[in-house]
Amino acid sequence: MKKLVAPLLATALGLTLLSATPSGAGPGPHAPSWHAAWGAAPQLPATGFTPNWSQEGFSRQTVRQVVRLTEDGDHARIRLSNAYGTSPLIVTGATLARTDTGAAVEPGSVRHLTFGGKRSATVPAHGELRSDPAALGLRRLESVTVTLYLAGTTGPATFHSQAWADTYRAEGDHRADVDGRAFTARTQSWYYLSGVEVSGGTLPRQARKGGVVLFGDSITDSFGSTPNADRRYSDALAERVDRPVVNAGIGGNLVLNDSAWYGERSTARFRRDALDQPGVSTVVLLQGLNDIGYSEAALKPDPQPTYKPSPVVSSAEIIAAYRELIGAAHDRGIRIVGSTLLPFKGTGHWGPTAERTSAEVNHWIRTSGAFDAVVDFARLLADPEDPKALHPAYAYADRLHPNDAGYRLMAEAVAPLV
Repeated sequence: MKKLVAPLLATALGLTLLSATPSGAGPGPHAPSWHAAWGAAPQLPATGFTPNWSQEGFSRQTVRQVVRLTEDGDHARIRLSNAYGTSPLIVTGATLARTDTGAAVEPGSVRHLTFGGKRSATVPAHGELRSDPAALGLRRLESVTVTLYLAGTTGPATFHSQAWADTYRAEGDHRADVDGRAFTARTQSWYYLSGVEVSGGTLPRQARKGGVVLFGDSITDSFGSTPNADRRYSDALAERVDRPVVNAGIGGNLVLNDSAWYGERSTARFRRDALDQPGVSTVVLLQGLNDIGYSEAALKPDPQPTYKPSPVVSSAEIIAAYRELIGAAHDRGIRIVGSTLLPFKGTGHWGPTAERTSAEVNHWIRTSGAFDAVVDFARLLADPEDPKALHPAYAYADRLHPNDAGYRLMAEAVAPLV
């Protein structure tokens, strides 16, 4: 019997994956066991929700990015993505260090990364590349800083639009700087960096628990959470479960259609962004509200131009896509937890068709038994005075996304299921 929590693939993307790490291939008894400790889903260079550097790219500049790990380890490696690059990406050099404050890092913690034994690397167009392992003791829920020096001109950059954390840029080569004074420019997006993976650590290999991937759109991506405070849905879950958590949400993403601004459809990116994460055992799926709501938003005065495509979709189409994702996960021996769509009355996504379709989708999620478990966010976050709307205590200003308290409540409900 499937477990229900109430209130309380597709194919790969034609992606070239290279591993500069010798241990990446061998499953032998002495090979390191790698786990994804942090991740971000790559996106096509685009305007995004806030100003970013993806379309201009980089030239003779250093990019410093801060990410919070959800697993400990004594070795780490990074994963770089050039998935949407049309030419090879040349990384002149890269470092990994423990984060201090802002763009500064802890003295003595800087490690120069290598790729196949060399400090420089080339990531093919439409490809990915992992670094060699670097020896650096890391703790769960601490932040690390990844710094890339890009001496050449990159052109538009594969990125992740919504980081909810500052990324820093300096002119010239500052990859090994301990202080952050040279990093005078900042945005809140991540560039080229799509993963940090760890091995070793305090637990023996046999005691490691499988990782969790949160997969979805802007709610999974934690739109509306407090920047630079690690209050995302994924952070809140990582604080409540003793296992790695990777956030594979993309703001604005759709289940059924590709978007020039908000990434490839979920059925196209599911394998890369969720199933291929090393050590993953469970995926939590929360997606479909944009597919349902964009057609309503297109009818409003001054519609958001990035809400395209915006066809009217049926519950049957969304459910068919869910079944495809469930099948892809089960084919890999990975559990998949379904999440009902959150209440959204009073938002630009609301309308009679969207109301009916979301109700049909949520009924199927609750009753079909297709998922390995279900978490009922629709009931959990509903306003008692109007269950079709988000509870004011858990709603961000737009009434479409949760606030920090809402993301914590979601994490509390998911934690027993993963």
